[in-house]
Amino acid sequence: MKTILLLSISNIFMTFAWYGHLKYRNSPLLTVILISWGIAFFEYCFQVPANRIGFGTFSAYQLKTIQEVITLLVFSVFSVFYLKEEFRWNYLVGFVLIVAAVFFIFKKW
Repeated sequence: MKTILLLSISNIFMTFAWYGHLKYRNSPLLTVILISWGIAFFEYCFQVPANRIGFGTFSAYQLKTIQEVITLLVFSVFSVFYLKEEFRWNYLVGFVLIVAAVFFIFKKW
């Protein structure tokens, strides 16, 4: 669970680094790039240990899959509450299909 917690914190930072500047479209591009890099530093401070701790318990493929699912969850909350975008039914269908992929990746065949 430590891996999942660290990946979740990491994804919160990365979502703000990648998309937080969209609310500030009038800010100079160089400024938002530098701020985003600064935020991304903290993302790596959580992501690297998460993968180090998780590797062995999870395969690299499983770690990446966990990270992608967390990313979608974090991004969904971020886009609705921070960017004030609507969450549509087709996004939900797409996410359900990604969760189906999780089943296949974690299933012991």
